[in-house]
Amino acid sequence: MFIGHFALGFAAKRIAPRTSLGTLLAAPELADILFPLFVVLGWEKVAFTSAASPFLSITLDQYPISHSLLALIAWGIVFALLYGWRTGYGRGAVVVALLVVSHWVLDFVTHRPDMPLYPGGPKVGLELWASVPGTLIVEGLLFVAGVAIYARATRARDAVGRYAFWGLVALLLALYVASLFSPAPPSGSAFAVVGMILTVVFVGLGVWVDRHREARTGSPGA
Repeated sequence: MFIGHFALGFAAKRIAPRTSLGTLLAAPELADILFPLFVVLGWEKVAFTSAASPFLSITLDQYPISHSLLALIAWGIVFALLYGWRTGYGRGAVVVALLVVSHWVLDFVTHRPDMPLYPGGPKVGLELWASVPGTLIVEGLLFVAGVAIYARATRARDAVGRYAFWGLVALLLALYVASLFSPAPPSGSAFAVVGMILTVVFVGLGVWVDRHREARTGSPGA
């Protein structure tokens, strides 16, 4: 799951209009922000294999700290406490906590049975990734819905808010399509570095875009 996680971040703007889009995109991606860092530190591992489905070419069987359900609940609480302490926005704190945990839910649907319930515990997964068409349809619909909700919940303050928003959407889609045809990274470290760079770029763009847009009247909490 890639753009599906971002889809929830876009959609959450409707519920937490005072929360920056950058934060809303970072929250559901927190597991994938932590994972590359833990790979570099040697705490978690990733490997790559040839597979009929491009989604199954990555082997993820050792990432309990970043991706187990229990760990993500804990990370969500930490994220929410830090966000609430910094902003005083209770609704936003609850939303970012739920977004952090949502990563496990979406990965549970798409992954092979490699999603741990807790570190050292049983692993589960519905393996939607085994079907490329099914994955593209589900993730594509999620992304379209999330972008549409964000577009209706906000409006551009200027040309930057209008065109940069759609530029961000186009960039996410382009990278998603490219990932279907790209060869596997040469190593786990290379995968980690690229992942961290892309995350910084997307979150930064989310912050920039959101500064040039505003919540429409009637959004909850606006």
